[in-house]
Amino acid sequence: MRVAVVGATGMVGNVMLQVLAERNFPVTELIPVASERSIGKQIEFKGQNYTIVGLKEAVTMQPDVALFSAGGNTSLEWAPKFAEVGTTVIDNSSAWRMDPSKKLIVPEINASELTENDKIIANPNCSTIQLVMALAPLHKKYEIKRLVISTYQSITGTGVKAVQQLENESKGIEGEAAYPHQIHKNALPHCDVFEEAGYTKEELKLVRETHKILSDPSIGITATSVRIPVVGGHSEAVNIEFENHFEIQDIRKILTETDGVIVQDDIENNVYPMPFFAEGKDDVFVGRIRRDLSQPNSLNMWIVSDNLRKGAATNTIQIAEYLVVNNLIKNSVTA
Repeated sequence: MRVAVVGATGMVGNVMLQVLAERNFPVTELIPVASERSIGKQIEFKGQNYTIVGLKEAVTMQPDVALFSAGGNTSLEWAPKFAEVGTTVIDNSSAWRMDPSKKLIVPEINASELTENDKIIANPNCSTIQLVMALAPLHKKYEIKRLVISTYQSITGTGVKAVQQLENESKGIEGEAAYPHQIHKNALPHCDVFEEAGYTKEELKLVRETHKILSDPSIGITATSVRIPVVGGHSEAVNIEFENHFEIQDIRKILTETDGVIVQDDIENNVYPMPFFAEGKDDVFVGRIRRDLSQPNSLNMWIVSDNLRKGAATNTIQIAEYLVVNNLIKNSVTA
């Protein structure tokens, strides 16, 4: 399979290449795509060197699948051009997520919605993916009525510039800033830009994308997203109110039996999810599972996952794997 990685030199693009190799995705030819300043440079993949090309040339090469992680504007302009030549695009930006004509996919939850006619497929926001991985099986059993979400998000979600800012600040070095304030030894209640009613774009993504993935806009959702000086992954404190009664042991059993979810919930031995532990792993970790003593049919959970892997690169490649296995990509080669 001829695979284009658009944004191959970025943080998520680099992880996409790692995950493609780790999971032995059937790549017969890699087409690394990046901005003009990177065109002509070499990139290594599975022991071979490949030359970085621009978007225009990549379209003419007609890859079977294009994995996009190059920003919303790039995706809006170029994803349709790849789709026109028969390429299946899986896009990691926010460009297509809420487009009613595009599928928003977490493979463990709703990959069955995909068909061979889906030429532009949206990958959800990183914080949404880990959230719905834990929520979907519980919603199916108990029906979620309301969610109150607080996120504690890694600087890697902002990109290389943010990582450099933290490194500079920790060493006392002046440098370019990704945030309006210091991030070292700080917490910023400001993820992405502010939009309607005082909510940030990140907070509204959690609302809108969760509704779409779970196919239930009736769920009441409110969120606060905070950026913290961590690199391993995103953490979320989630309060869930169900329509129906539940038992804690049944909640743990359902989550334990959910593919891609690992329960870490042994408070006597200080076992609970942490970004330090989640970094570099593909699973979603759930712990601090406990009844909300202030409200009937309500539950608290702590959810952690590596935002660059399951929150971005791994989920994208899992979508591609589903398409290959189910022969939904032209010229697909099954492993």
